[in-house]
Amino acid sequence: MSPRDTRTGGVLENMILPSLKKGGYQYKTQVNIGQRIGGGRHMADVVAYKDSEEILVSLKWQQTSGTAEQKVPFEVICLIAAVEDRTNNAKKAYLVLGGGGWKLREFYTGGGLDKYINQTELIEIVTLEEFVAIANNGSL
Repeated sequence: MSPRDTRTGGVLENMILPSLKKGGYQYKTQVNIGQRIGGGRHMADVVAYKDSEEILVSLKWQQTSGTAEQKVPFEVICLIAAVEDRTNNAKKAYLVLGGGGWKLREFYTGGGLDKYINQTELIEIVTLEEFVAIANNGSL
């Protein structure tokens, strides 16, 4: 059995950057936004800037069934904590789910975690296609 290719994050990142540019956003990639809950650096895949607003973007790619799906709730909690922290000036965060291997995509994008995690209004979980549309319109 060959090992999984876990280097797909850069591909997803490159897929969203043109839509941010078209929507009038400046951006930085792989930004340290502080400490994750439980310790360790919290790196945002992208931080988008427009006017004085800062938006955190985390990207998860699930090409085949695997562990990315199980990491979503923890990433949501960490992104909420980063927005609440206010040291990074972020007003909101997006978690973008790309790829066709998600079993729980509709659960996550449809608000399924709202029942279990507080402050979910600080984060939007969206598909890649939804994020591109929102970013293209400058509506993050």
